[in-house]
Amino acid sequence: MSRIFKIASVLLTYPTPELQAAAPELRAAIAAETCLPSALRTALNELVGTIADRDIYAAQEDYVLLFDRTRSLSLNLFEHVHGESRDRGQAMVDLLGMYEAAGFVLGARELPDHLPAFLEYLSTRSAAEATELAGGIGHIIEALQERLIARNSPYAAIFAALIAAGATAEDREAVAMVMDLPDDDPTDLAALDQVWEEDAVRFAGAAAGEGDCGPDRLRRRLRAAARPAADPAPAATEEVS
Repeated sequence: MSRIFKIASVLLTYPTPELQAAAPELRAAIAAETCLPSALRTALNELVGTIADRDIYAAQEDYVLLFDRTRSLSLNLFEHVHGESRDRGQAMVDLLGMYEAAGFVLGARELPDHLPAFLEYLSTRSAAEATELAGGIGHIIEALQERLIARNSPYAAIFAALIAAGATAEDREAVAMVMDLPDDDPTDLAALDQVWEEDAVRFAGAAAGEGDCGPDRLRRRLRAAARPAADPAPAATEEVS
């Protein structure tokens, strides 16, 4: 089942001609996931078709409207947990430290909590570890799935597959608290410009000790049920090392 994390990571990336050309390999990988219900495999294949068979610019536009311009569908995990609070920066450092300890290298422009990157990391771990970490974001995954279903988006199939792979919430209250966050309208550009008017978050390399950024502390941050009130801090000035 851990292969589904790789499949989901690829399908959640920004559509490119290269992604479209990979449709046959994606369909073969989905067919091999016999642990998934056949209806879910069918839905994933339909998503592959939606991405691969359309005009690339239309596919890219839909992706941007969903995941870049709709904050409530952000693929940055800690956006749904910590918002703009100081806790977000430390949570990022903790996550980066986990990656570095495992020898997992992010792309130069990737944030540690970007869901495709996190799923790529899970695909490199043992089934037990991947399932445990996936469970830590279950409340976010379930909330995103509900919002995508409400929009009749084929991308909802990815989140259904992640839930089947273990990304399930520990309690319904956690999902409800994420769902309580405003579900913004991507066509309201003026409101979105105001919401996103914040400095880019940049993080220093994870040099803290195991007691500061170990897996137990990280799992607590991943399982946070809802973000606290905004507590903005001055933007960091150090780059990821």
